[in-house]
Amino acid sequence: MKRLMMVLLCLSIAAIAVSPVRAQGNAGAKVAEKSSAPVAAVDSIPLLEKAVAKDSTKFENLYKLGVLYLDRDKVAEAIKVLTKAHALRPEDHRVSVNLGVALDASGKPDEAQVFYREALAQFPDDSVASCRLASSLYSQSKHAEATVLLQEIIKKSPRAYCAYFTLGVAFADAGIYKDAIRMWHKVVEIAPTSPEAVSARESIDVLEKFVSQ
Repeated sequence: MKRLMMVLLCLSIAAIAVSPVRAQGNAGAKVAEKSSAPVAAVDSIPLLEKAVAKDSTKFENLYKLGVLYLDRDKVAEAIKVLTKAHALRPEDHRVSVNLGVALDASGKPDEAQVFYREALAQFPDDSVASCRLASSLYSQSKHAEATVLLQEIIKKSPRAYCAYFTLGVAFADAGIYKDAIRMWHKVVEIAPTSPEAVSARESIDVLEKFVSQ
């Protein structure tokens, strides 16, 4: 059982630990997939690094570079530039959420949660920020608080696949395997190309093999 949960938790961490967020405003079905500012391609990192080194007061360059660093799992670098971006525009909730993601990935969930809550203070219906907060709380074994939050997210946004994904982890952790599989199937149904869906498929495979034994 412990081995099973370690596998499932590793799969869930791989899906969401260092995935940059491109959230905008409310909790619509595709809130995690839209951005008012285009995100530069991966090969733009050197250009953006030079631009930031030349002028570190341009918000968009800092923000784009921070997102690209998260794409490349360069967590320390992401924290550095996103912190600067946040100082320039503390009201921009995209930066708050991504900075939270970077801090979570660096093992600082308490600090990460400050930024998730900051984003939610501005956009209470942002399902992405809520999902990140729930995942962060769950990683600290604050299971009841995280589960209530996830259920609230789904009630407000029935297509918030990030909530179904983490709720699946919670069900599996509690030994409620059929419901865990059901939650992960919802993720695949709603967002089949998302990182969560990739991990959900793998988790379903692992859990179904375990249950059939």
